[in-house]
This record gives sequence, structure tokens and C-alpha cells, in this order.
Amino acid sequence: MTRRLLLSHLSVMLFVLLALEVPFGIFYARSELSRFSHAAQQQAMTLAEVCEDKMEHGLTADLPELARAYGQRTGSRVLVAGHQGVVLTDTAARALVGEDLSAEPDISTALRDQPSVGTRSDPSTGGEVLVVTVPGGSNATVACVVRTVYALHPLRAKVHATWLALAAVGLGLLAAVSLIGFALARSITRPVQALERATAQLAEGRITDPPATDHGPPELRRLAASFTRTATRLQHLLQAQQAFASEASHQLKTPLTALRLRLENFEPHLAPCARDSLDTALGELERLSRMVQGLLALARLENSAIRPEAVDLDAVVADRAAIWTAFADEQQVGITVSGATAVRVWTVPGALEQIIDNLLSNALRVSPPGTSITLATVVTAKEGSRTPPVAELHVIDQGPGMSEAERQRAFDRFWRTPDADHDGTGLGLPMARQLTRAGGGEVTLEAAPGGGLDAVVRLRRAESRTRRERPAPSANADRAGRRRHHTTHSSSAR
Repeated sequence: MTRRLLLSHLSVMLFVLLALEVPFGIFYARSELSRFSHAAQQQAMTLAEVCEDKMEHGLTADLPELARAYGQRTGSRVLVAGHQGVVLTDTAARALVGEDLSAEPDISTALRDQPSVGTRSDPSTGGEVLVVTVPGGSNATVACVVRTVYALHPLRAKVHATWLALAAVGLGLLAAVSLIGFALARSITRPVQALERATAQLAEGRITDPPATDHGPPELRRLAASFTRTATRLQHLLQAQQAFASEASHQLKTPLTALRLRLENFEPHLAPCARDSLDTALGELERLSRMVQGLLALARLENSAIRPEAVDLDAVVADRAAIWTAFADEQQVGITVSGATAVRVWTVPGALEQIIDNLLSNALRVSPPGTSITLATVVTAKEGSRTPPVAELHVIDQGPGMSEAERQRAFDRFWRTPDADHDGTGLGLPMARQLTRAGGGEVTLEAAPGGGLDAVVRLRRAESRTRRERPAPSANADRAGRRRHHTTHSSSAR
């Protein structure tokens, strides 16, 4: 921004200088040439009158000395011709005495009693000269013609010196304007940069360097003060929400646990016909516990600002597939992993595991025995292309699927399909979407080609690593999966 402000000031100043100095320089050069030409013509007419007077008194022999003295005094070359255009004297000795020059344009014009002033190139010097030719005569008869030739190099040098002076003045003004403009731009951009830093810090969750409210223009000072008040208020609200989520997670666990124990203690004293109601109540209590945990997890996720990091997608997929294989075997459902390997994606730490767990939990709930769940990794854009590189993870089941309207509402909190016969809370898919978007990706639900549902997780690709083999599921992973079943079996939207 400083550079743009400075360039705008310099552009305006340069335009003003060009608009003033260029016309002035052109006018000065033309006026100097006009003044010099007028003075040379007046002097030549004076010489012509003297030459006419000499010729009337029969002193033609004095013309060479007179022309030589005039040329030395004015720095010009002088040629004097008679009334028929015959050369009487030439200080430059370029025309012989007695040579007829009446055919030359300027001499012919002067013989008709009209002066001639003009510039032309001088072959001998290669420079430009001013030629002034005037008639000499006090009556209708032209007694003589005087031609004076002036070199224009001194005049051009004077004009060039003036142009250089104008350029130096312009550069000096531009330098002064640059310093003033830089100071002015810095006074404006420094508060803006402070606001930018504070905004970035606020996005990270906490402002450690609030913008100063006593620097810059009044408008920016008021903006900085307003931003500081707003940011302070937002931080207080976020801290209050975080404190509530932290306290609620502890405060709600105790009464829910106590309620579960009381309900379980009723079991020996209940009639057999009431045991189904007790089981239903315990199931609803379990669902309420998971719903509370899901809400608290969503609150913590929304209140946190974590930077994405590069994660090996196929390694995480293989790990989660190995853990969930044991649970899938219990339901006679297979888990298949396919697709690209050595794919790295951007995601917040730990988010990809939770996303896959939520999607696999949903898929297992609706998968009939004898079917399979496919985890497929697809790269949709090659490196080096104009399309942003994206990696897709497809979690495909062979369950009943969803209609288009149901798929559009599946990410609403607490929403479940009308015919849902399981204990889902309706928070699994919203949490998966929130985690995916935190890493700059997106998750959608699509109809699978052979029936069922295709949950597509699109993530931004990171730089690729060396290709390696996909790790095989191990017995230790199966045992670890069984131990983590109740912690990773998150709430569902179905």
C-alpha cells in the first residue's frame, strides 16, 4: 500500500511537471531563436545601409574591411553582393569576387527588396546555421545585398542548458515529493498494517499486539479504537463460551452418571413387563450422553482456531480401516481400501481421523450383513495444472441410501431420517463437515452408483512424498480398535 500511495503521488507530480516544464522549454527555445533572428536581421539591415552609403560615395574598396570587422564583432560570416547579385566580398571566401549569385533563392528575394531569414544545414561544419539576407537601398532600387550567416550551436547549447536546468529542478521536486509522499504514506499505512496484524491475531484466537489508537489520521484512529473494543468484546465472548463448554462437560457428566446408576438400580425391583421401558430409558440416556459430548465437541471446535497441517491421507485411511475392521466383522460387513497412495492433504490435527470415524460409524449402522464398505482415494487434479489440486476420499456403503432431499438436510444438527431405527444423535455429520471446513475442504453426500450412499470428503492436496506401501492391518490394531470402540463410535445424522 505504501508503494501504491507513493507511486500515485509521484505520478501526479510528474504529470504536473511535464505539463509545466515541457511547454515552457519549447516556448523558451522558440523565443530565443526568434529573438536571435530578429537581432541578426536588424544588425544585417544596419550593415546593408552602411554598405549602400559606401557604394554611393565610390568607396567599394572599403567593403571587405567593413565586412571583416562586422563578422569579427558578431561572430558571423558576411557576404556582400551588388545590385545584380555579383559578389563584392565574402569573409568566408566561399564565393569568388565577381561570381553571380542572383539565382540563389535568398539573394533573388533580397534583390526584389524583401529580406529573407531562415535556417539550414551547413555542409562544412555539419551543424545548423541561421542565414539572414537583406537588401540595401533607400529607394526603389536595390544597391546591394548583405548576407550574414550565424552558427546556431551556441544558441542550441544555451537551450540545452536550460532544458538540463529544468530537468534538474524537476528531479529535485520529485525527490522532495518522494520524501514527503513516503512520510505521508507511512503515516497512513502503519496503522493499517497494525490493524492487519491485530486482525490476523484475532483470527488465531487472541490479540497480543492491539493497534495503537494515537497514530495516523483521525479516521484510522477511530477505526483502531472501534476495532480494539470489538476485538476485546469478542475475546470475552469466546472465553465465556470456552469456559461454559469446559464447565458443562464436567457438570453434566455427574448427574447423567448418577441418573444411569439409579435407573440400573431399579432393575431388580421392576416387574418383567417394565424391563423393556427401562432398557429404552437407558438407551435414551446413553444417546443423551453422546449428544452432550457431541455438542461440547462442536462448541470447542467452533471456538478454536487451529492451523491446518499436511497429513498422509492413505496412512490415516489404512489406520482407521484397520481399527474398524474388527467392528465390521462383528456385523459381517467388509471394509475395502483402494485408490491412490502417497497423497498428502491439508487438515487440522486429528480431524481426519474423526471425520473417517464418523463416516464409517454411519456406514456400519446402515450396512446389511454380507455387504462391504469401500474407502477410495481419488486425485481430481494433477500437479502443475491450473485446477487447484484436490484429493477426494469416498466412503461408500451398500445400505438403503438417502433421497436428494434427505442428503441436503443430513448436515443439519440433530436431524435424522424419519425411518431411523438406531440411537444416533444427529451430530456426526455436522461435526464431520465442521472439521473438514476447518482444513479448507468440503464434505458432501451423493448417491452411490450401485445403491447406497457415497460420502465424499474433498481436501486440498499438499506436496507429495515418496510413494510407499500401504500398511497392512495388524492384530494389535484390531485389539486397539476394540478398546476404542465406545470412544470413536460418534453420533450419527441418520
